[in-house]
Amino acid sequence: GALHRAVEFIYPPQCVACESATQTPHSLCVSCWNALPLISKPYCERLGVPFAVDFGAGMLSPAAIADPPRFDRARAVARHRDSAKALVGKFKYGERLDLARLMARMMVQAGADILPEADLLVPVPMHRLRLWRRRYNQAALLANEVSRLTGVPVDLDALQRVRHTRAQVGLGRSERQQNLAGAFRISPAHEPAIAGRRVVVIDDVRTTGSTLNACAHILRKAGASRIDVLTFTLVAEGDD
Repeated sequence: GALHRAVEFIYPPQCVACESATQTPHSLCVSCWNALPLISKPYCERLGVPFAVDFGAGMLSPAAIADPPRFDRARAVARHRDSAKALVGKFKYGERLDLARLMARMMVQAGADILPEADLLVPVPMHRLRLWRRRYNQAALLANEVSRLTGVPVDLDALQRVRHTRAQVGLGRSERQQNLAGAFRISPAHEPAIAGRRVVVIDDVRTTGSTLNACAHILRKAGASRIDVLTFTLVAEGDD
């Protein structure tokens, strides 16, 4: 205890986003917290996209009606902009792996209606070439932390990315689907862990939803009874 207090005196806790002083480690300062574009109700029950007006419980967005996703429900902490976007960037590209703890804690709150029903957490996998270049899969780190906080088991190897694909940015809908065709599979040894289970797919960002749709399709073929999605941020209309 004395050593811990001495370390905090010499190296006081800092905001994980802007590095200003905070009361507790692995947290945000008041300014950065207030700048988070958090998603709260009302939102689309299926896609988790925020509504400007409360239309009542169970309301679906036009996108969810016109083009239903292959997963059942999706939830996210914040829109992909401002300090939320900065956090993802530091975590994903800046090797700030310590951010996984804070981000997962917020994801557990955002997924409060789907995580208690979950049987298994599955991160979106990376192709081994991209994993070799980055050295870590940010979705797997988040899944491990969410599992630690909730007690829901995680299977890091059930879903595999077997084909290296190009970035989805700038591709049309049909191009995205073609780009991801055959990119994922369920490891045969892990199929029994999927069949009949309620699975939550974990990732850092949901953009068009094509990758998560592809993952959900493979999980559904393996017999998953329900597939939900939980991410830290969501790219909504007006976000860049």
